[in-house]
Amino acid sequence: MMNNFIFGRYLPLGSFVHKMNPAVKIFLCFYLVILVFLANNFFSYLSMILFVSSLIFCTKTPLKLFIRGIIPLIWIIIFTIIIQLIFSSGGEIIYKLWFIRITNLGVHNAIFLFFRFLLIISISTALTITTSPLEIADGISILLKPLKKLKFPVETFSLMISISLRFVPTLNDEVKTIMDAQRSRGVDFGSGGLIKRIKSFVPLLIPLFVSAFKHADNLSVAMEARGYQINQKRTHYNSYHFNYIDALSILFSILIMFLLFIVRN
Repeated sequence: MMNNFIFGRYLPLGSFVHKMNPAVKIFLCFYLVILVFLANNFFSYLSMILFVSSLIFCTKTPLKLFIRGIIPLIWIIIFTIIIQLIFSSGGEIIYKLWFIRITNLGVHNAIFLFFRFLLIISISTALTITTSPLEIADGISILLKPLKKLKFPVETFSLMISISLRFVPTLNDEVKTIMDAQRSRGVDFGSGGLIKRIKSFVPLLIPLFVSAFKHADNLSVAMEARGYQINQKRTHYNSYHFNYIDALSILFSILIMFLLFIVRN
């Protein structure tokens, strides 16, 4: 399952989404996430699901690969939904066991919460698979450029974000390697109850932290060897321009916003 994880991975599939200005893509990603939070009924969520599905289709990512790639994150959503079901209040009680009270309002909110997280994960994944870490750093740098006048370290911040995204799949591969090593020592991650399975993952934490620190140390040494210094003026190999694809994407996103406001009321 961990091998299929695609969040943070760049897939050079050559779609028109790949060719968009990275600053526009990052801006539209945040814009769409805000639209997801504005959805409040069945039709508004259906509109966003259709739009995000169209976006995934435009990235040329095989649907089977995309679904398998976000399944590991769905377990986090399911855990959040269970918390929502158990501790939400209001509405009629449809099931009661000791301190657990599941209400119809809790079920309603849990269903919408599931689709909300699913849409946000899908939008974020669509951004990372169509934008390389270097493009993400450049895009963030372009968007935050006005903050340079306030002495905000824009270049350092954008580099930090891009490195974080770049190391998500690396750490994911590291988890798989550690799990394989633990399995060879007799650790079983796939049997037993929920508590036993959670406990079996605890031994992964220390080697994972050690590996992450080693990667960070190696990266810092490599950057220093190449003369990297904080707060120095930088040049960029790639230059980005605002083209007609970016303009059409923004226009279409505005139309989606109007559609969403119509169906949400």
